[in-house]
This record gives sequence, structure tokens and C-alpha cells, in this order.
Amino acid sequence: MKRTFITTQEMVKIALFTAILSILSQISFMLPGGIPITLQTFGIVLIGAILGRKSGLLSVLLYLLMGVVGIPVFANFGGGLDTLVGPTGGYLIGFLPMVYLTGLGSKKPYYANVFFSICGLLVCHALGLFEYYRVTGTWILPSVPLMLAKDLVTTVLAITLGREVYKILSNLSPSRY
Repeated sequence: MKRTFITTQEMVKIALFTAILSILSQISFMLPGGIPITLQTFGIVLIGAILGRKSGLLSVLLYLLMGVVGIPVFANFGGGLDTLVGPTGGYLIGFLPMVYLTGLGSKKPYYANVFFSICGLLVCHALGLFEYYRVTGTWILPSVPLMLAKDLVTTVLAITLGREVYKILSNLSPSRY
């Protein structure tokens, strides 16, 4: 019989990583055009690498719901529905496929995990770019190489760290960490 419920241990992990993502989102600086560069993508990849696709998706969904109801968890202590439908909202929505794809690759060999994470990163950036254009009517293409370079580096770092943390934590817990 397939287990369909979430254990208390999984709920705690989801909440913990939602809190970590909320903190990482506040470490930021601004690019020209008002695009915040944060450690959110690092956090998203870390969550997917450690929690996997199901719990990772729930953690990021909780983060987005907290922000939508006005809790200032988004970059620069932003929150509210206007942030989600604003110029950078596409990046926030893009976190969902990004964490899912990272989680999908989390139990695969290292390079496959990196590949899945980069695919998620590209989906996130595509959604972000199109939403920015939809809202503002301008493309932020000059900022893309810098954002992608930073995100590629942090993706590889987060996968590497996440896999090591997963190994350590799975030795502490008899259930799937």
C-alpha cells in the first residue's frame, strides 16, 4: 500500500527549509532595472537536493503562500500578491518547476542532478524574463548573463552542499530524509 500522508518529520523539514529560504531571500543586491539578485535560487536548489521533489515543492509552495498573504519573505522583505504579479513574479513562480526538477534529479548521479537543476533554472529564468516583459514592456536582456552566471555557480554549489547534507542527515534518520 502506498503511503499518501505527510509525516510530522516531513512537515518539520518542510517548515525548516521554508524558513531557510525566507532568510536567504533577504541576502540581495539590485541590478539595473530593479532586479534583485538574491540567494533564493541557491535556497531553491538546496531544498530540492535535500528534500526531493515532493517535500521540496511543498516547501517552496509554502514560501510563496506566505509571501502572497503579506508575510515579508520575498527579496528585500517584499510580500503581498502585488509582488507575485509584478515584474519579478515570474521568477517566483519559476521556483516551483525549479525545485521540482532539482528534486527529480536528487537521487540520480551528481551530473544528472546538476543537469536537472540547470533545466529548472532555465525554466525559472524564462518565466521571469517573460513576466518582466509582460509587466514592464521592456526586456532585461543586458542583466541576463550576470544573473545566469551567478545562478549557475550557486546551483552547482547548492547541489554539492545539498548532497553532502543529505548524506549526513540520512545517516541520522532511519526514514528517507
